[in-house]
Amino acid sequence: MTDYALAVDVGGTKVEAALVAADGVLSPGSRDRRPTGHDSTSDQLADAVRDVVRHALAALGDGDVLVGAGIGSAGPVDLVEGSVSPINLPAWRGFPLRALVAELLAEASRGAGAPAGTGSADLPVTLRLDGVSLALAEHWVGATQGVDNAVAITVSTGVGGGLIVNGRLLSGGTGNAGHIGQIQIADRPAGENAWAATLEVIASGPNVVRWAQQQGWQGERGEDLAAGYVAGDVIAVAAVRRSANAVGEAISSVTTLLDLDVAAIGGGFSRVSDDYLDLVRATVEEAPVNGYARRVRVVRSGLSDESPLVGAAALVWQADLLG
Repeated sequence: MTDYALAVDVGGTKVEAALVAADGVLSPGSRDRRPTGHDSTSDQLADAVRDVVRHALAALGDGDVLVGAGIGSAGPVDLVEGSVSPINLPAWRGFPLRALVAELLAEASRGAGAPAGTGSADLPVTLRLDGVSLALAEHWVGATQGVDNAVAITVSTGVGGGLIVNGRLLSGGTGNAGHIGQIQIADRPAGENAWAATLEVIASGPNVVRWAQQQGWQGERGEDLAAGYVAGDVIAVAAVRRSANAVGEAISSVTTLLDLDVAAIGGGFSRVSDDYLDLVRATVEEAPVNGYARRVRVVRSGLSDESPLVGAAALVWQADLLG
């Protein structure tokens, strides 16, 4: 017999769900995913959530107990309404995602042949920004365990983040604290005046590739950029360094504001080069005005590709840390 949290992750390219135990380990066979995209309709997105949640719940075995559900979603989110408005999913503006998942739990608890252990329809369903959930997962079973002041950043298709401050998850007034990808960064192209753009526009994988192409680079994907970086291609090297510098600038700014101890970095694009974190660290050392901000340690995420689901489950298993 095992207690599980239902974990649901909604992002710009996929939605997935799984059962996650109290040690952060996914139940074998419970994980399922469906693709999402900019052109997905509201009904398609809702159906994708229904499919993955039903698959996960069907994996509950005899004697297993479901203790709650956690949802990590691309934002913005609205914790009062339980709704989401992901930037990259325009069909969902103010979509009542928390209510949909609660409805699916109720359906499973009352339906004929309901999965074993589904339990009450009144189980808690907790919604948070996906980056915020990631920060909680790092604090729970990842690279910032035992650290009371930390930021978790994922550099991938977009840039997300979340904050642990004074040992508690920082959610903010509407649940969108930690939206580090949307802070403004001063870009400094060689020989040009600085201009402002969001961290996500400068540092995320697709945007870095796009910028390199605008400079005359002939590749098409992040993998091509990684190969170009290893080969010493001038534009590929400049593009990767530009991304890492922006992440370092963001860490410096957030650390100056909140006096953080650790910054954990994950996401596929953060592995575009072996020295990406070293490049970030170099900027963190150079950028701060106040010396205390230089003490922040930049470390690799301690989580695998399961991190979005572990983060969603942490909303249940680490509920006492929610701000």
